[in-house]
Amino acid sequence: MPFHRIEDYQSHRFNPHLSTAEGPVIEGQYLYFRIVTKRAGTGSTLHYHPNELMTFPLEGKINLCVGRERRIVPPGTFVHIPPFARHQFMATEDGDMRYLYIKDRTWTLIGAAADEALPERALSAIEVKRDIAEGRYPGQEKDAEKSQAILDGLGNCFYPMISSLDAPPSSGHDEHWVEGTHLAFGFVESPSGHAMRCPEALHEIFFYVISGALDAEVDGERRRASVGDIIQVPRGKAYALTAAEGGNTRYAGVRSTERLEAHIDRNGAADNWRG
Repeated sequence: MPFHRIEDYQSHRFNPHLSTAEGPVIEGQYLYFRIVTKRAGTGSTLHYHPNELMTFPLEGKINLCVGRERRIVPPGTFVHIPPFARHQFMATEDGDMRYLYIKDRTWTLIGAAADEALPERALSAIEVKRDIAEGRYPGQEKDAEKSQAILDGLGNCFYPMISSLDAPPSSGHDEHWVEGTHLAFGFVESPSGHAMRCPEALHEIFFYVISGALDAEVDGERRRASVGDIIQVPRGKAYALTAAEGGNTRYAGVRSTERLEAHIDRNGAADNWRG
C-alpha cells in the first residue's frame, strides 16, 4: 500500500525504559518510518543504537544532545544521528514536540543506555514489554567501559533546512539532501505544477507532505496527498509527484542507500516488534 495516514496506525512506546516517545510505525523493506510525540518536559535518557536515525521536528522544540553537543532545535532543522552516536531528545517545558523519526532496519527500534553494553542480539519490542511486565528490567548491567556509544568525532549533525515551516515560499523548485551511512533525508519545496517522474526508484523512499498537496502516482496507483499524508515508494517501482495547483508545496523525503540495501539483502532486516 503506497499511501498512509499515521492516524490509521496504532501508537507504540517501544523504549519505555529509555524514552517517553510514542507513536505509530510504518515498516518498510529497509527502514522504519515514524512520527513521534513527546510531552512537554519529557524525553529520553542518554542512549545509543547501531542503526542510523534521522529526525525532523514538525511541532515544538527539542532540547537535543548528539555526542557532546547540545542545542535547542526548532521545526525546520534536520538532525542526523549517526550509528552508535550518543544522543538524547527532550521536549522543552513550553510545549509538546512532534517529529519525523526514521531508522534503518539493520537493528530494531530498541536502544541501549549510554552507560551499558549493547545486548548480544537486537531485542524486539515484544520482548522488552514482556520483561518489564515480569519485573525484569531490560537494560544491561551498567558499565560505561563496555558501552559502544560514540561521543566524539561525529562532525556537525544539525542542518537548518528552512527558517520556519511557515516561511514565505521559494521562487522555484528547491531540494536539500543529506546522505548518511544508511539513509538520506531531503527537504523539498515545489511551486504549483512542478512535476517529477521516475520510471524505476533506485531506492526505497518515503515522502511526507508538510504543506500544500502532491498529486502522486506509485506503481499505477494515484492519490492526492495532502498535509500529513505519507507516500511510500518501494525500490524498483515507478512513481510521479506533481505539486498541486494553487500554491507552494513543502515535503520531506527519506530513502535507503546502496550500502543499507546491500546489508539487508545479504543479512535480512531486523524485526521491530514481532518475535
